[in-house]
Amino acid sequence: MRHPASEPTPGSSGYDAELRRHNPVLHRACGVQLHEHVLDIGCGRGQTTRQAARTARAGSALGVDISAPAIERAREHARAEGLDNVTFERANAQSHDFPPGCFDLAMSRFGTMFFDDPVAAFANIGRALRPTGRLVMMVWQPAERNEWDVAIQQALAGPDGQVAAAPAGPDPFSLGDPRTVTQILGVAGFADIAFTDVDEPVYYGPDVAAALDWVGGFTSTSNVLKRLDPAAASRAVGRLRETLAAHASDDGVWFDSRAWLVTARRP
Repeated sequence: MRHPASEPTPGSSGYDAELRRHNPVLHRACGVQLHEHVLDIGCGRGQTTRQAARTARAGSALGVDISAPAIERAREHARAEGLDNVTFERANAQSHDFPPGCFDLAMSRFGTMFFDDPVAAFANIGRALRPTGRLVMMVWQPAERNEWDVAIQQALAGPDGQVAAAPAGPDPFSLGDPRTVTQILGVAGFADIAFTDVDEPVYYGPDVAAALDWVGGFTSTSNVLKRLDPAAASRAVGRLRETLAAHASDDGVWFDSRAWLVTARRP
């Protein structure tokens, strides 16, 4: 759905910038302690992993992601910050051979929605946790509750409501239904599963041009535009630009979003 994560600077676009309002919510919920060992799933370029490592100064943090370029950038940032208790590995958390019972906390900021087999993935993550170890993850609520997705899809579809068919791919809203997630985590061996509503906006950039560049890089957006003829694609981009302009303010382009903060523990 998105580009790999990028480091935010004032007024910048990028994945970490986009989720700037979600990050402190996740950090508070994780409650990382001084001596804890943390696993960050789908870590991207490692912002959340490094944040955990700075808190767990006498512990450690491991970030995993399937993107090799993102992992390399994460390592570069960690070296630049002089963090010696954080490591990054290119790995699929669904099948990676984590050391059993090693971690106190498994965390994720929108990095768990794309597993081919979510039960197997969460069971694998659970085995990496020590008994009573915590799972804290943020996932999107259903698409219709996320203004950013509704607005983008409407802009791409245009006045006739028809949008070019895109191939089936990863679904960012696959964990949006609490009943489904409760069943998945329960079968995977987790207990005390709870959901907290997170009502925070997403940030797409300091101005419409930056926001259009960012949103145009979403897999869902680019797949649709590629399937339109040039004239139709141009009209769709124009509608998307108008939609972004309608959400622009003095402090950038923002859209409402809704997420779940999901918590659970290994018995």
